[in-house]
Amino acid sequence: MDRLTQIETFVAVAQRGSLSAAARAEGVAPAVIGRRMDALEARLGVKLLQRTTRRLHLTHEGSAFLESCQRLLADFHNAEASVSAGGVKASGHLRITGPAGFGRRHLAPLVPAFLGRHPDVSLSLNLSDRVVDLVNEGYDCAVRVGDLPDSSLLSLRLADNRRLCVAAPAYLARAGTPAHPDDLARHECLILSSESSQSRGWAFTVDGEVVHLRPTGRLDCSDGQVLHQWCLDGLGLAWRSTWEVQSDIARGRLVSVLDDFAAPPNGIHAVFPSARHLPLRVRLWIDFLKHHYGDPAYWLRAA
Repeated sequence: MDRLTQIETFVAVAQRGSLSAAARAEGVAPAVIGRRMDALEARLGVKLLQRTTRRLHLTHEGSAFLESCQRLLADFHNAEASVSAGGVKASGHLRITGPAGFGRRHLAPLVPAFLGRHPDVSLSLNLSDRVVDLVNEGYDCAVRVGDLPDSSLLSLRLADNRRLCVAAPAYLARAGTPAHPDDLARHECLILSSESSQSRGWAFTVDGEVVHLRPTGRLDCSDGQVLHQWCLDGLGLAWRSTWEVQSDIARGRLVSVLDDFAAPPNGIHAVFPSARHLPLRVRLWIDFLKHHYGDPAYWLRAA
């Protein structure tokens, strides 16, 4: 059996949540999908899916394999697109979206260079902290930061993202450096008040377990950029993403604390409706982001 067909089937089943849904999308009998999955698991020697009467669940191995398969399929389709029709140029209109703060720093500045490479492409950039419905609102691709919810959308991990507890050197000189997450109760903490963000609190790993704390302080704000500036001004500790503060840390403007208690990283992902027949302009945009975000030096250069 074609290995690529098995991989495409596995991704379709994982994204759609059932054998029957994947079968309907492909126009084949569910038994065909089941045989492909059985053959794939037998060839790999691991269980990828736990099947119940109600739905399917990915195993730990299945989750890891899914991300690799999505990346492989994206690379495969990109390779096909690069040589099909004699290497046809990308053209048409590209509609992309991403979080407001991240987009201002790490999407908008890359757009001119991308359009310079592809003069027949036009682009609309929507920056919003709400989760945009790509299919119903007509977007080609979204960049999303953090853990992704279960979805029928496909995703490709572009880079790791870690949340750090940071402060300006002036604040630490005045208030001291916390040695344990419990010490945050004795510090001024700058709190993001938006109900849609950091709803679970600040995450740390304590005794091998991820715990979420809700520090308090005299200052809170719904805008992360304001919190970032307050932190630079020495007004307290903040819990910020590496995409926002890594260059400040490299330049000595901020100091990362409680690193021994850092929670596992989440990701920066490109999310798109389907890998099948994805327009070349979308594939090239995702590749462009992967090239930049995959370079550790990029995050140190980005202001």
